[in-house]
Amino acid sequence: MASSRERILDSFERILIDEGERAATVEAVATAADVSKGGLLYHFPSKEAMVEALGDRLQGLVGEDLARMTQDPEGAARYYVRTSVYEDSPLDRALVAMARLAQQGHARAQERFSALEDAWLGALEEELGNRAIARAVKLMGDGLYYDAAFFAGDSARKQTPQDMEELLLLVDAIAPHWK
Repeated sequence: MASSRERILDSFERILIDEGERAATVEAVATAADVSKGGLLYHFPSKEAMVEALGDRLQGLVGEDLARMTQDPEGAARYYVRTSVYEDSPLDRALVAMARLAQQGHARAQERFSALEDAWLGALEEELGNRAIARAVKLMGDGLYYDAAFFAGDSARKQTPQDMEELLLLVDAIAPHWK
């Protein structure tokens, strides 16, 4: 079973995703995590502490993803596009939760989110050797992720393996020119 701290952070993440920042009060998170308000405050003395911990969680997950991305035998660009689908993974949940905070103008969340986005772009630029092409690949992947995360119930928008292969062929078409 997850520790109280992890249950609290999971609950905070879930409320941010499902209901937004306003609903993610200390009381609501404590109730969702099945801990007392005092128990929550023991681990996280403020809502800002939960935001910081969520940022740390996301940073760790992105670090793991970047390691896989830069070591992928097909290359970072193909990896980024191929994995830009929402699968309700720990990375997906942390990313969407932090994005919800950033969308609401939360300054620290915006800083953290921006730094992580820059890290992915940097890995693509390192491989491709050209910032504009790296941005194009990143935006392709981000568009896929947006579709998958926000239109999950729309089967007409669902990517087929053939759709993905066609996009990867586009990545292949632009990537060799910039290596």
